[in-house]
Amino acid sequence: MSRYEKGKEVLEEIQKRPLEEIFESIDDIAPDMSRFVVEFPYSEIYTRDEVDLKTRELCTVAALTVLGTIPQLKDHIGAALNVGNTPNEIVEIILQMTAYCGFPKAINGIVAAKEVFIERDLI
Repeated sequence: MSRYEKGKEVLEEIQKRPLEEIFESIDDIAPDMSRFVVEFPYSEIYTRDEVDLKTRELCTVAALTVLGTIPQLKDHIGAALNVGNTPNEIVEIILQMTAYCGFPKAINGIVAAKEVFIERDLI
């Protein structure tokens, strides 16, 4: 299996949607970016055996909260739910990030989580 196929399989598993839909906003201008994302983090990192997808997604939610990248954070909150994390676990991780990124980014993370939970009828 190629790096691309391996990464595509993982990405579609955690996002629960087709790859083409995930990258539709950038494929027309930068199709190589999609390929880079699929082949590196999802093929080379997410498939390593040492940490499960549930833990990897909580770590990703934490990192994106600290960075303040809301569109990607919302995608990974959804992915975290898809691989077995609960809304309470996700909120707890975002709350913990207050100590590392400050209240504004953590509040934005909580709002992003709320939006995802509402979209999924979880609250």
